[in-house]
Amino acid sequence: MPRSGKEVDLEGRINGCFMRSMNGKPLPRESEEMQAMVAYMKWLSQSTPKNQKVTISNAGEVDTSLVADTARGEQIYYAQCATCHGDNGEGMKDSRGDIVFPPLWGDESFNIGAGMARTYKAAAFVKYNMPMGIQTKGLWGHGNVLTDQDAVDVSEFFAHKPRPDFPGKVNDWPTGNKPKDARY
Repeated sequence: MPRSGKEVDLEGRINGCFMRSMNGKPLPRESEEMQAMVAYMKWLSQSTPKNQKVTISNAGEVDTSLVADTARGEQIYYAQCATCHGDNGEGMKDSRGDIVFPPLWGDESFNIGAGMARTYKAAAFVKYNMPMGIQTKGLWGHGNVLTDQDAVDVSEFFAHKPRPDFPGKVNDWPTGNKPKDARY
Protein backbone atom coordinates (compact mmCIF):
# COMPACT_ATOMS: atom_id res chain seq x y z
CA MET A 1 0.00 0.00 0.00
CA PRO A 2 1.68 3.25 -1.13
CA ARG A 3 0.34 5.35 1.74
CA SER A 4 1.82 3.10 4.43
CA GLY A 5 4.79 1.95 2.36
CA LYS A 6 4.14 -1.69 3.26
CA GLU A 7 1.82 -4.61 2.69
CA VAL A 8 -1.35 -4.31 4.76
CA ASP A 9 -3.47 -7.29 5.71
CA LEU A 10 -7.26 -7.29 5.58
CA GLU A 11 -7.67 -6.45 9.26
CA GLY A 12 -5.30 -3.51 8.84
CA ARG A 13 -7.20 -2.30 5.79
CA ILE A 14 -10.54 -2.52 7.61
CA ASN A 15 -9.12 -0.62 10.57
CA GLY A 16 -7.69 1.99 8.20
CA CYS A 17 -11.23 2.63 6.97
CA PHE A 18 -12.52 2.86 10.53
CA MET A 19 -9.81 5.32 11.56
CA ARG A 20 -9.66 7.48 8.43
CA SER A 21 -12.91 7.30 6.43
CA MET A 22 -15.10 6.94 9.49
CA ASN A 23 -12.86 9.04 11.79
CA GLY A 24 -13.28 6.36 14.42
CA LYS A 25 -11.26 3.91 16.45
CA PRO A 26 -9.72 0.63 15.28
CA LEU A 27 -11.38 -2.63 16.19
CA PRO A 28 -9.39 -5.24 18.10
CA ARG A 29 -8.13 -7.73 15.49
CA GLU A 30 -9.69 -10.69 17.33
CA SER A 31 -13.02 -8.98 18.08
CA GLU A 32 -16.26 -10.59 16.98
CA GLU A 33 -17.02 -7.59 14.73
CA MET A 34 -13.64 -7.74 12.98
CA GLN A 35 -13.85 -11.49 12.52
CA ALA A 36 -17.37 -11.15 11.06
CA MET A 37 -16.17 -8.59 8.48
CA VAL A 38 -13.18 -10.72 7.52
CA ALA A 39 -15.40 -13.82 7.20
CA TYR A 40 -17.85 -11.91 5.01
CA MET A 41 -15.09 -10.65 2.71
CA LYS A 42 -13.61 -14.14 2.44
CA TRP A 43 -17.06 -15.50 1.60
CA LEU A 44 -17.46 -12.84 -1.11
CA SER A 45 -14.15 -13.79 -2.68
CA GLN A 46 -14.40 -17.57 -2.32
CA SER A 47 -14.65 -18.30 -6.06
CA THR A 48 -12.15 -15.64 -7.15
CA PRO A 49 -8.57 -16.76 -7.84
CA LYS A 50 -6.10 -15.16 -5.42
CA ASN A 51 -4.32 -12.75 -7.81
CA GLN A 52 -7.25 -11.96 -10.09
CA LYS A 53 -8.16 -8.30 -10.55
CA VAL A 54 -11.88 -7.71 -10.10
CA THR A 55 -13.73 -5.37 -12.43
CA ILE A 56 -15.85 -2.87 -10.56
CA SER A 57 -18.58 -1.23 -12.60
CA ASN A 58 -19.03 1.82 -10.39
CA ALA A 59 -15.38 2.84 -10.22
CA GLY A 60 -12.98 4.42 -12.62
CA GLU A 61 -10.44 7.12 -13.24
CA VAL A 62 -10.78 10.85 -13.68
CA ASP A 63 -8.42 13.14 -15.54
CA THR A 64 -5.91 14.25 -12.90
CA SER A 65 -4.53 16.95 -15.17
CA LEU A 66 -7.74 18.94 -14.74
CA VAL A 67 -7.44 22.07 -12.63
CA ALA A 68 -10.22 22.41 -10.09
CA ASP A 69 -12.46 25.45 -9.93
CA THR A 70 -13.71 25.68 -6.34
CA ALA A 71 -16.30 28.40 -7.07
CA ARG A 72 -17.80 26.25 -9.81
CA GLY A 73 -17.60 23.24 -7.47
CA GLU A 74 -19.62 25.12 -4.87
CA GLN A 75 -22.36 25.79 -7.45
CA ILE A 76 -22.41 22.11 -8.41
CA TYR A 77 -22.53 21.09 -4.75
CA TYR A 78 -25.60 23.20 -4.00
CA ALA A 79 -27.32 22.12 -7.22
CA GLN A 80 -26.51 18.39 -7.08
CA CYS A 81 -25.32 17.35 -3.59
CA ALA A 82 -26.78 19.52 -0.84
CA THR A 83 -30.20 17.87 -0.96
CA CYS A 84 -28.67 14.72 0.55
CA HIS A 85 -25.44 15.93 2.16
CA GLY A 86 -26.83 19.19 3.59
CA ASP A 87 -26.24 22.87 3.00
CA ASN A 88 -23.38 22.77 5.48
CA GLY A 89 -22.04 19.35 4.52
CA GLU A 90 -23.57 17.87 7.68
CA GLY A 91 -25.12 14.84 5.99
CA MET A 92 -28.51 13.40 6.85
CA LYS A 93 -29.64 11.09 9.66
CA ASP A 94 -32.86 9.13 9.97
CA SER A 95 -35.28 9.36 12.90
CA ARG A 96 -33.15 6.86 14.88
CA GLY A 97 -30.03 8.98 14.40
CA ASP A 98 -28.44 6.58 11.92
CA ILE A 99 -26.55 8.12 9.02
CA VAL A 100 -28.45 8.00 5.73
CA PHE A 101 -26.09 10.28 3.78
CA PRO A 102 -22.67 10.91 5.33
CA PRO A 103 -21.36 14.33 6.26
CA LEU A 104 -18.82 15.67 3.78
CA TRP A 105 -17.16 18.14 6.12
CA GLY A 106 -17.26 19.21 9.75
CA ASP A 107 -16.56 17.39 12.99
CA GLU A 108 -18.52 14.25 12.07
CA SER A 109 -17.03 13.78 8.58
CA PHE A 110 -14.13 11.65 7.41
CA ASN A 111 -10.78 13.01 8.53
CA ILE A 112 -7.95 14.57 6.54
CA GLY A 113 -6.23 11.18 6.28
CA ALA A 114 -9.11 9.60 4.33
CA GLY A 115 -8.93 9.04 0.59
CA MET A 116 -12.08 11.15 0.19
CA ALA A 117 -10.13 14.16 1.52
CA ARG A 118 -8.08 13.99 -1.69
CA THR A 119 -9.58 15.85 -4.65
CA TYR A 120 -8.94 13.31 -7.42
CA LYS A 121 -9.68 10.27 -5.26
CA ALA A 122 -13.00 11.84 -4.24
CA ALA A 123 -13.70 12.91 -7.82
CA ALA A 124 -13.36 9.33 -9.08
CA PHE A 125 -15.93 8.18 -6.52
CA VAL A 126 -18.26 11.12 -7.21
CA LYS A 127 -18.06 10.70 -11.00
CA TYR A 128 -19.04 7.04 -10.94
CA ASN A 129 -21.50 7.01 -8.03
CA MET A 130 -23.12 10.40 -7.60
CA PRO A 131 -25.45 12.19 -7.57
CA MET A 132 -28.07 9.69 -6.62
CA GLY A 133 -31.68 9.84 -7.70
CA ILE A 134 -31.48 12.07 -10.77
CA GLN A 135 -30.75 9.49 -13.44
CA THR A 136 -33.43 8.22 -15.74
CA LYS A 137 -31.40 5.23 -17.03
CA GLY A 138 -29.46 2.56 -15.21
CA LEU A 139 -29.50 1.79 -11.51
CA TRP A 140 -29.91 4.40 -8.80
CA GLY A 141 -26.57 5.81 -7.74
CA HIS A 142 -24.59 4.56 -10.70
CA GLY A 143 -23.17 7.96 -11.49
CA ASN A 144 -21.90 9.18 -14.85
CA VAL A 145 -24.08 12.26 -14.50
CA LEU A 146 -21.17 14.61 -13.90
CA THR A 147 -18.23 15.17 -16.23
CA ASP A 148 -14.67 14.68 -15.02
CA GLN A 149 -14.40 18.47 -14.64
CA ASP A 150 -17.66 18.64 -12.65
CA ALA A 151 -16.49 15.84 -10.34
CA VAL A 152 -13.07 17.45 -9.82
CA ASP A 153 -14.60 20.86 -9.13
CA VAL A 154 -17.17 19.65 -6.60
CA SER A 155 -14.64 17.35 -4.92
CA GLU A 156 -12.16 20.20 -4.55
CA PHE A 157 -14.95 22.23 -2.94
CA PHE A 158 -15.93 19.68 -0.29
CA ALA A 159 -12.55 18.01 0.22
CA HIS A 160 -10.99 21.30 1.30
CA LYS A 161 -13.63 22.16 3.88
CA PRO A 162 -12.75 21.87 7.58
CA ARG A 163 -12.63 18.32 8.91
CA PRO A 164 -11.00 16.35 11.72
CA ASP A 165 -7.26 15.90 11.69
CA PHE A 166 -5.59 12.50 11.56
CA PRO A 167 -2.46 12.44 13.74
CA GLY A 168 -1.19 9.25 12.05
CA LYS A 169 -0.76 11.16 8.79
CA VAL A 170 2.84 11.90 9.77
CA ASN A 171 3.65 8.28 8.86
CA ASP A 172 2.05 8.40 5.38
CA TRP A 173 4.08 7.90 2.19
CA PRO A 174 7.34 6.98 3.95
CA THR A 175 8.89 5.90 0.64
CA GLY A 176 7.85 9.07 -1.22
CA ASN A 177 5.46 9.43 -4.15
CA LYS A 178 2.95 11.43 -2.14
CA PRO A 179 -0.02 12.18 -4.45
CA LYS A 180 -0.39 15.76 -5.62
CA ASP A 181 -3.87 15.99 -4.09
CA ALA A 182 -2.84 14.98 -0.56
CA ARG A 183 -3.61 17.95 1.70
CA TYR A 184 -0.73 17.41 4.11
